[in-house]
Amino acid sequence: MSPVTAGVLQLLALIAALALAYRPLGDYMAKVYSSEKHYGPEKWIYKAVGANPSAEMRWPAYLRGVLAFSAVSVLFLYALQRAQGILPGSLGFSAIDPDQAFNTAASFVANTNWQSYYGEQAMGHVVQTGGLAVQNFVSAAVGMAVAVALVRGFARSRIGELGNFWADLVRGTVRILLPISVIGAIVLVACGAIQNFAGIHEVGQFMGGTQQWNGGAVASQEVIKELGTNGGGYFNANSAHPFENPTPFSNLFEIFLILLIPFAMTRTFGRMVGNLRQGYAILATMGLIWVGFTALMMGTEFAHHGPALQAAGGAMEGKETRFGVGASAIFSVATTLTSTGAVNSFHSSYTGLGGGIQLLGMQLGEIAPGGVGSGLYGMLIMAIIAVFIAGLMVGRTPEYLGKKIGTQQIKLAACYILITPALVLCFTAAAMALPTPGDSMANPGAHGFSEILYAYTSGANNNGSAFAGLNADTQWFNSTIGIAMLLGRFLPMVFVLALAGSLAEQKPVPETAGTLRTDKPLYAGLLVGTIVIITGLTYFPALALGPLAEGLAS
Repeated sequence: MSPVTAGVLQLLALIAALALAYRPLGDYMAKVYSSEKHYGPEKWIYKAVGANPSAEMRWPAYLRGVLAFSAVSVLFLYALQRAQGILPGSLGFSAIDPDQAFNTAASFVANTNWQSYYGEQAMGHVVQTGGLAVQNFVSAAVGMAVAVALVRGFARSRIGELGNFWADLVRGTVRILLPISVIGAIVLVACGAIQNFAGIHEVGQFMGGTQQWNGGAVASQEVIKELGTNGGGYFNANSAHPFENPTPFSNLFEIFLILLIPFAMTRTFGRMVGNLRQGYAILATMGLIWVGFTALMMGTEFAHHGPALQAAGGAMEGKETRFGVGASAIFSVATTLTSTGAVNSFHSSYTGLGGGIQLLGMQLGEIAPGGVGSGLYGMLIMAIIAVFIAGLMVGRTPEYLGKKIGTQQIKLAACYILITPALVLCFTAAAMALPTPGDSMANPGAHGFSEILYAYTSGANNNGSAFAGLNADTQWFNSTIGIAMLLGRFLPMVFVLALAGSLAEQKPVPETAGTLRTDKPLYAGLLVGTIVIITGLTYFPALALGPLAEGLAS
């Protein structure tokens, strides 16, 4: 079987698995977030934090809950890292330096999981399991809660209330993420991923010395890393490491986990607004972009330029032989079109155009299908922009799901789509203009520029993957990328929740003959065009200086 055929068959198998899980999981999540029942363990959590899960919140109160919980999470994770030297199970590792501890705390709380450290050489068992793995669950649940709040804004009328943040946070963690993670961890252990609390041990003889490995609760962290679109690896090699991702089947299973909830949430959206066709339209838009990017990436990496690539069956540099070009390309697109950031190959080693596809996937806003929660609310913001553009074309007031898109709504949507590009481009410009940050670039010219552009794109979009040639463990990058991650995560949430509150206060308007049908293929095509055009106008000059220049020169 040729490598191309193998890659296509894996893609078809992945699509089939996602299709099978789409309806039951989407309906289940809608039921979870619509339920008024509270289970015993959930009541204990509410009592511990002093929350009343039945109290409805308007958008300012909901936002305060998001920000307060996230702020406490940053402080806790920072303190845990700084205290690592005196903690049990630290494996002899010392406390993390202040700038790196801040960067890591911001990273995991923001669902970015950017790592400027070697996991197996820096973090002990307590920090890994009690700090990083916990944030993998709750940061994902925060994103899902914000998405559900926006969906309620469309579904409700004349009340302005969006549910209860604490109830949404706990239910998303306890009823959705935990059960799937338990099953997924068992599957990964069966595939060969490790799960233990072993210490550091020496193995083999290599060039006159020994190699050291430490164990850990890897399978359990790996599954929520992918399921929650987090991305932070237990080991520096991330999902290219055989302890995290041992076989081609585990690799395909991990891609499935990455895409599972973001795609299924479109069904949840359709169910909660009472119109499944609207969910299918959003799904079609996400799916079209994802399949298109995957085909482009596979075509780019399979292209045979020269005898070495032809003999290898494609651009194999930086890719694991147990996965090959096809599976690596599928994983790469899945992780950059979501907020995952996990890697099973090294993105800096992709072709120039392949690196550009990865960058563009993040710059779209990671909405195809995007992160858990963040992908859905990002796509709904784009849907509002597309409706507004269509309204301008025909000269009538735009409406979406029976809600008028007026001045207030379009201002909030515009602020949402502008904040992340502003962070990316301003920080990239500053890093290129100052003398010290440039010293971290391992490559000159266009590729070196792409390394820095990729770092801030990944941080501000809460992705977490990197071009491996950049040394980001410096005070400048730890601090600025940490700031970009926090602002890129929580400022957009302010606009999303404010928009949700304004929509929930409206009275639905009846559908007329002039209403734009947003559940038709024509609208899905308009939405795809809107996304591509907005991203192209925003980022094309930067992309032309980096990956496009490198790709055309090769």
